[in-house]
Amino acid sequence: MAVLQLALDLMQTGRAVPIARESVAGGADWLEVGTPLIKSEGAESIRTLRREFPGVKIVADTKTMDVGSLEVEIVVKAGADIVTVLGLSDDSTIEEAVSAARKYGAEIMVDMINVPDKVRRSKEAEALGVSYVCLHMGIDQQMRGEDPPMDILKRIVSETSIPVAVAGGITAETAGMYVEAGAQVIIVGGGIMKTADITAATAAVKAAMGGAKIDTGLSRKYGENELFEAFSKVSTCNISDAFHKRGVMIGITPRIRSGQRMAGRALTVQTVNGDWAKPVEAIDRAQKGDVIVIDAGGSPVAVWGELASHSAVMMGVVGVVIDGAIRDIDDIKVMDFPAFSRSVAPNAGEPKGYGGIGMEISVGGQMVRTGDWIIGDESGIVVVPKEKAVEVANRALDVHERENRTREEITRGSTLSKVNELSKWEPVR
Repeated sequence: MAVLQLALDLMQTGRAVPIARESVAGGADWLEVGTPLIKSEGAESIRTLRREFPGVKIVADTKTMDVGSLEVEIVVKAGADIVTVLGLSDDSTIEEAVSAARKYGAEIMVDMINVPDKVRRSKEAEALGVSYVCLHMGIDQQMRGEDPPMDILKRIVSETSIPVAVAGGITAETAGMYVEAGAQVIIVGGGIMKTADITAATAAVKAAMGGAKIDTGLSRKYGENELFEAFSKVSTCNISDAFHKRGVMIGITPRIRSGQRMAGRALTVQTVNGDWAKPVEAIDRAQKGDVIVIDAGGSPVAVWGELASHSAVMMGVVGVVIDGAIRDIDDIKVMDFPAFSRSVAPNAGEPKGYGGIGMEISVGGQMVRTGDWIIGDESGIVVVPKEKAVEVANRALDVHERENRTREEITRGSTLSKVNELSKWEPVR
């Protein structure tokens, strides 16, 4: 029977302990003191988990790359039963780690993250005396929407005789397929820790490992063809956090009803003060799901109004963004057409036909190309370059889900400051 390992990839031991307690109650077999937790709190985090859970196997995810013997000694003396060493490390590092682990009655797991030939290295690791190998898809790979390496997992299982662990974006929806492929250790982090009910989430993963079909939607990773759905689930604030504050348009104000959101691909337009010819012509070229983005140079004379919006709705356009003026706001709100602009004015200009459609433009201080993703809500507008859209969408969803967990801890009596231990992590002066 495969075992479930909870990856406690947090910065604070104080948050990790109650999460671990609830997860063990739900059926978690092993507890992993994650790399972020070890780096932030040191070996003391391992000692704390060992005291709290004397009968549970503790994994120290040190990801050792050098001085294998010393690092193993440190964490095993602190209470770890299993220590991770990177498969990219030198053979001598793995050998030293194995020798130290045997000396102190512990075991070594070799993590294959970023190893080019994972099957060959797994066989070499087994020959060096390790107890487990871990097929690990890193967070950054997950965010790019890469597929799980199931074929490689099956080969490692068939060509080695030691237990194989799997890690990286595993949820209750996917845990079962890894067990079916031969994995004996299922490592889950966010798929459990980002939930309000840790015990229930753990039990769901355990049920999936036993063959049950579970559908939670949590920690799902989206691909290129699912970006509309992905961006529709998150706020511009989530995206800004995930995109390190990039892409935010400055001075562009939402003209929408409360709670309304917009997401779609940009069709760019360039025009001049009051010239509404190219903005309106763009409607005829737009694809269903597009957002028309207009660079009007911040002009105070409207280049868009109710009739243009009605035409856009009929063509399947999902919104408009204007670095300039818009009019007929009352009518546009009634038709539920998302509109964002720098200003509002009652006067429109004339359709003279200057400018163009489809070129790179500047709107709200951001460069926008046709095909880039435009997301808007009551907080504002964010543009995401098409090349980065899959990664940013998945990272924004991760931000959203982690905020849900923080909200749950606040509801239970904590505060935002206490959850994040802000005073502890302020710079030392």
